[in-house]
Amino acid sequence: MRFSELIGQENTQKQVRQMLDSERMPHALLFLGPEGSGKLSLALAFAQAVLCTNRKSGEDSCGTCSQCIKSSRWIHPDLHFSFPTVGSKATSDTFLPQWREALAENPYMTAFDWLQLIGAENRQGNITREECSRIIHKIGLKVFEGTHKVMIIWLPEYLGNEGNRLLKLIEEPPEKTVFILVAEDADKILNTILSRCQLVQVEGFQDSEVEAALVERQNLDAEKAKALAFLADGNLNEALSMLQEGVNDNAGLFLDWLRACYLGKPAELTEWADKIGGLGRENQKQLLQYGLHFLRELMSLKTRGADAVRLQQSELETATKMDRVISWGRLEALSVLFTDNIYHIERNAHARLQFLDAGIRICQIFKLEDHELRRMYSQT
Repeated sequence: MRFSELIGQENTQKQVRQMLDSERMPHALLFLGPEGSGKLSLALAFAQAVLCTNRKSGEDSCGTCSQCIKSSRWIHPDLHFSFPTVGSKATSDTFLPQWREALAENPYMTAFDWLQLIGAENRQGNITREECSRIIHKIGLKVFEGTHKVMIIWLPEYLGNEGNRLLKLIEEPPEKTVFILVAEDADKILNTILSRCQLVQVEGFQDSEVEAALVERQNLDAEKAKALAFLADGNLNEALSMLQEGVNDNAGLFLDWLRACYLGKPAELTEWADKIGGLGRENQKQLLQYGLHFLRELMSLKTRGADAVRLQQSELETATKMDRVISWGRLEALSVLFTDNIYHIERNAHARLQFLDAGIRICQIFKLEDHELRRMYSQT
């Protein structure tokens, strides 16, 4: 992938292209940005430019040399990838054919998209100890064809404490080695890894950039593209998903669960706990993350009005109705509850019991007044 193929991000492109021309190009970079922001595409373009043998100072990769052709197909022997997989001893090498297909189809994909593609089902993604050993082995090899070795680690958040195994390597890699970490949540990455990388902050796309991409690359009419870009809020992957699949299933499921909690009927709460508990952990996290998104938009509705809310029409109608019963205190309490539940899912809590408990707590949140909620949370 060349820089000229990227969407928007002109300022960030300029920053990384200056790094390429620097006499001391950083050996470890962290491309940090929100979901669907194009950070992986930017990393791929940077890697191809590093490996290109015809690139001149200030220019893009040539796109025609043998190094560029192999890099553009992600088969260059000096371009290595590491990414979340499923299985206690799984390595990225096992999934490279699926990885290349996924990049060709949608380089803006999310971790959830990728894990579903490789059949995660009820299993959570991770970057294993064995994968770290493979990274160390690959970086220890000599350069095969080009002038550098490049290792792209997509979503190092999935390393967890296994990241300690890579600290020495990232701090002092072999000569002509470049690490590119592509991440979304710096809080889930070891500080010792963060301190060893030069940060490249990648912002979400502008609505106009998403709109232009949909028109030019998806042949969408301008009016529909503008509507999808507004709803996507800078997330190109979300815009593409809405274009292909329509309304996100998480919206209806989450809102129905919230209504059941509001009604507070024990039989319905148990039924919903069983239903959500059987979704699989990645799907459960997606549902709760949608819940946090809905609460953020409900906050926008309260403060800035309906015109600023990035929800589809059916969701906006529900949010308008809920605005009457979800106070600021309830918004805060629900946000804390959903965030805590994502944390517990990631640590393999019993799903059905967890969502039954969450449903009961949501019932309590709806019944208590703001001052009671503040007192309750100040004691926890």
